[in-house]
Amino acid sequence: MEIIQQEEANRKELKLIERLKSLKKVLVAFSGGVDSTYLLTVAQEVLGQNCQAVFARGPMISSQEEKETLALLKLHNFPVQVIDLDVLSLEGFRNNPPNRCYYCKKKLFEAFLNLNRLTVNATLIEGTNASDVQDYRPGRIALQELGVISPLLEVGLTKDEIRTLSKLRNLTTWNKPSMACLASRVPFGDSITAELLQRIDQAEAILQQKGFTECRVRVHGKIARIEVPMSDFSKCIQIHTEIVAPLLKMGFQFVTLDLMGLRSGSLNPIQQEAYV
Repeated sequence: MEIIQQEEANRKELKLIERLKSLKKVLVAFSGGVDSTYLLTVAQEVLGQNCQAVFARGPMISSQEEKETLALLKLHNFPVQVIDLDVLSLEGFRNNPPNRCYYCKKKLFEAFLNLNRLTVNATLIEGTNASDVQDYRPGRIALQELGVISPLLEVGLTKDEIRTLSKLRNLTTWNKPSMACLASRVPFGDSITAELLQRIDQAEAILQQKGFTECRVRVHGKIARIEVPMSDFSKCIQIHTEIVAPLLKMGFQFVTLDLMGLRSGSLNPIQQEAYV
């Protein structure tokens, strides 16, 4: 079965290579995650100097994620342009409606397209994969409206397949945990401020410093709801004082551990079949 899965991934990669060749010149929206790193790597192999990358910094990205992304770009010597994005200037982002991601993605990719027109004049591509369509992603609508191409999705590459192919290329991101915008830690309808995003960033940094490489700190008013994999529950309880004390100093009144464990998009429209 594993050999068959590998052959299927290789077949899709060949289709990806052909698709990238057909585009001739690309600007890759780069986030430093598993998907965009793989896409940028293959695109650079195929197109050489006709492949550039663009990365956006902003309050929605954790300081650790930004640091790792810039280090990754330097490690692989990827040609990249870095821009700053003020998502907090968007009312649709600050007010945090259920389609918040739409407003953020639209502003982000409009900035990328504007940069593209002024510089490389290429085809803008990004790293949505075939597994992403099963999740709640209103930002996809913005990408479609703007005509941004998603080659990984087009050829049907799944997240697991991208991880496998990344490992074969010795990319350090092959087993990198999935990350998300810091605003995804805030329930829809709760206002988003720079201070709130900074507090979430600092809270998660504390957990990461304690060895919790996969974690989320969801904020419900004065409550910090910690999500870590269930395998980390015991460790979290053992060192709870080292986690609780600094979070209380940040202004949280309650610090809780979510017994449902780490769940990507747990604040999205909820599906609880496993617990019903």
